[in-house]
Amino acid sequence: MKVVTLTINPALDKSAKVTEMIPFDKLECHDITYHPGGGGINISRVLHRLGIESHCLFPYGGKTGEHLIELLQEEHVSVFSTPISIWTRENFAVFDMKTGLQFRFGMPTASFSESEMKNIEQLIKEQVADGDIFVISGSLPKGLPTEYYSKIIQNLTSKGVKVIVDTSGPVFSEVLKNELFLIKPNQKELARLAGKESLSAKEREEFAMQLVTSNVAKYVVVSLGKDGAFMAHKNGIEYITAPVISVKSTIGAGDSMVAGLIYGITQNETPKNMLRWGVACGVSATLSEGSDLAHKENIEKILKLV
Repeated sequence: MKVVTLTINPALDKSAKVTEMIPFDKLECHDITYHPGGGGINISRVLHRLGIESHCLFPYGGKTGEHLIELLQEEHVSVFSTPISIWTRENFAVFDMKTGLQFRFGMPTASFSESEMKNIEQLIKEQVADGDIFVISGSLPKGLPTEYYSKIIQNLTSKGVKVIVDTSGPVFSEVLKNELFLIKPNQKELARLAGKESLSAKEREEFAMQLVTSNVAKYVVVSLGKDGAFMAHKNGIEYITAPVISVKSTIGAGDSMVAGLIYGITQNETPKNMLRWGVACGVSATLSEGSDLAHKENIEKILKLV
């Protein structure tokens, strides 16, 4: 069994610090860093730090795409990429040193065409084998149909693949038409999946269990931000509370959580311990600056606290 991650909408993440965010002033940035970005890419990065190798699949374009690949190779992540005509997008985050607040700017992607995705679909066909863990994480770029992820999943149905999905919006609702192994919505996403603006704690538990009992997903993990997360599975509900820490960045915390959950799966952990690993990795990501994500030494520290 191997882990294969898919990132259809990757990004080159740029982070910087400023002394103070002041409107209309020309602000001097410092401590500039670049990291590879995008849901599945982030998951592969954290898995590598945990000693789990994965095949990281994504399309790339232009100089930004080439830089993204170089950064992943420097981290020794196994890259399986295919070129497209559109430049890989850049995201930007700024840390205000005076207030301790982070400002995140997500750049849009130019429209993709389905024809450009043929090579990535071929990569999926080649890399995903019977019994593998296949992770779909991140948004869909403009131009691809809402049912695009579902189409990919349906092509893997006969292989008995454990499909894990972490996305949002109408794409998430469409994906739930398939039988999945694990999904990880946050509180807002879970409410939207239920067709509501918000859910009470009891309603969250009930709807998550409904997704399990209706065979939408074997495991439903709902991230609760600073409060940790809960998991619904066939035997009930598990909660893990997050420790109180000083947050440096929230970028990639959700992706790090998914990596921790996958680590637990590969180690045949109980549902409770799977969730414990997930929360520990998610919290650990907030100890790193910019999009540096969770590091093993921080994960080990946080594990003692959850």
